[in-house]
Amino acid sequence: MTSFMKFVTGGGLRIDYTITHDGQAKIRQPGGNCVYAAVGAKLWHVPVGIWARKGENYQDEWLQQLSHADICTEGILTIPGNHDHRTFFAYTEDGRRDDLNPAAHFARINHPLPPDLIDYVDSTPGQDNPNTYETLGIRPEDWPAVYDGVTAVHLAGHGLHSHLTIPGMLRDKGVSQITIDPGERYMIPKRKELIRQIMQQVDAFLPSEMEIRSLFGEEMGYLEAAQVLCDWGAKLVVVKMGAEGVLVVAENGRYTHIPAYHQPHDPRVIDVTGAGDAFCGGFMVGFARTQDPVQAAQMGLVTASIIVEGYGTLYPLTQPSQKIHQRLSHLKQRD
Repeated sequence: MTSFMKFVTGGGLRIDYTITHDGQAKIRQPGGNCVYAAVGAKLWHVPVGIWARKGENYQDEWLQQLSHADICTEGILTIPGNHDHRTFFAYTEDGRRDDLNPAAHFARINHPLPPDLIDYVDSTPGQDNPNTYETLGIRPEDWPAVYDGVTAVHLAGHGLHSHLTIPGMLRDKGVSQITIDPGERYMIPKRKELIRQIMQQVDAFLPSEMEIRSLFGEEMGYLEAAQVLCDWGAKLVVVKMGAEGVLVVAENGRYTHIPAYHQPHDPRVIDVTGAGDAFCGGFMVGFARTQDPVQAAQMGLVTASIIVEGYGTLYPLTQPSQKIHQRLSHLKQRD
């Protein structure tokens, strides 16, 4: 399979502890942004591989599940010893996400705090450090030879040092399309000069609305913020706005707002974990196929619409292709 690899998603492998917007607890589930992004790409029936690091404590069974789904795991490097893969997220009814203070959130839903989270602080310590890789942070020397010759790489949310150093290596390897979803901890004003450096190395920058607010504050609108990022050197900015869809802004000033497939408060939406990452995977495939950011965003939105209707990273791959293409047609007709 690797000789035909076209798409790669790089980022983190995680063990998720999640509270859904309707107060359900999902404990110790295999996750990770590069996994959700890979599933988002695989939904479009393309060969895709994962690039990540893991500790010996990350269960091989979870990797086998990915392999059985025809997602290549040969780019996953095992680091000796046990390492912290924990991620906690709580989603509120109004769509906000909080990754801090799990004890308070579990108390809110009258659920005992999982013992694994007693000493939990956050899942991204050191992510905004521009000089040091996180222990599980991918780095240029980790690039697996089996992925040489790929068409496109999506770098999911990760450490700043990784995002500063990897794109240049990928260009040297001949990768023609690079997209990045920034690490939320480094999207802060004091890192803006380094964020500029990232802008100039990639083909599309895919921040969330929360990351935009973190960098620019509450007063600046998403369109103005995206235009500033283009002024910094971004060729294309896609702001992910959850239930409100996405805003696509090009360096030439053209912009398009594309609503999400689901309307706000649609009862079919039961778990939004990984939706943004899955969007990025679908966008990666769509942009490589069409070179049209609007069509790519529509494919990403279809991918996100599938993943939010079920639980678990691999749920989307259980859905029929007809459903996917019907939703894409619906979005195109609505546009």
